[in-house]
Amino acid sequence: MTTEEKYIKRCIELAKNGLGTTYPNPLVGSVIVYNGKIIGEGWHKKAGEAHAEVNAVNSVKDKSLLSKSTIYVSLEPCSHFGKTPPCCDLIIHHKIPNVVIGTIDPFAKVAGNGIKKLMEAGANVTVGILEDECNELNKRFFTFHQKKRPYVILKWAETADGFLSPKEKNEQKPVWITNIYSRQLVHKWRSEEQAILVGTQTVIDDNPSLDVRDWTGNNPVRIVLDKNNRISKESYIFDIRSKTLVISNSTINFSENVASQIMQFLFENNLQSVIIEGGKQTLQTFIDANLWDEARVFIGKEQFSSGTKSPVIAGKIVKKSKIESDELLIYLNYD
Repeated sequence: MTTEEKYIKRCIELAKNGLGTTYPNPLVGSVIVYNGKIIGEGWHKKAGEAHAEVNAVNSVKDKSLLSKSTIYVSLEPCSHFGKTPPCCDLIIHHKIPNVVIGTIDPFAKVAGNGIKKLMEAGANVTVGILEDECNELNKRFFTFHQKKRPYVILKWAETADGFLSPKEKNEQKPVWITNIYSRQLVHKWRSEEQAILVGTQTVIDDNPSLDVRDWTGNNPVRIVLDKNNRISKESYIFDIRSKTLVISNSTINFSENVASQIMQFLFENNLQSVIIEGGKQTLQTFIDANLWDEARVFIGKEQFSSGTKSPVIAGKIVKKSKIESDELLIYLNYD
């Protein structure tokens, strides 16, 4: 690993601290190095607050060292005025001579303009260090701006014999397939994504809260498919814990291209990521439309023998892990 890669790797580590709290902004980390030693670090913590480069500069005790330092940043510094001033201007103001960037920002207002502005000011700019890792870090932000839709994560739990739910159930609550550790992990995932989506029947059958009660973090925006307004207003999804958006007949046309229309609806509502925890019909709709990026599938030890079969998915399994008695498979969609 080169010196530049080592410090960009540290930028990525710092940036991950903001997962779930920076929307609609990207995850960014920054490190300032003088004479082979880190003298400042920072990451973007929340939209509207200081960017990573600002926090890194502010953490440097002796500002006179900045004019002899290198600033590393996982994503191209912004060059436009938003809720905060351009980070490029800050770097130029402090005369930081060397700037190392992980990857270019695809956002139209930046998209190479930051690099151009720094170079015109005389900075020595290096771009493309651990680029794939930096792109992976901001897969949600990049998907939203490049594909004009949110990053889609499918999630379900199935029994050892391949069922999502039993043939019959007596209560309006979930029938748990996974253990408490897997369920806590799901709540952690929810805190990292901007939205969560389920179908009508899931709400009617299980009356879920779709929150992060077993983890610390923000509740995602709840998206509910309710074509004919069948869901009771007394359902948990309409409580005040988080925002709920209902997609009904008045929102989209359920007779064609349902998944694409839902993606457009989420994009128009500025939602960069969604975790889909619906039943088989909802999940299969996105699989069949090839509108998914990642699938996280738990396999429990229970067996139902009959009931609702799990979705059929074709994708590359990139990770297998055990969570006590459960197995977790992670699929990626390379199409």
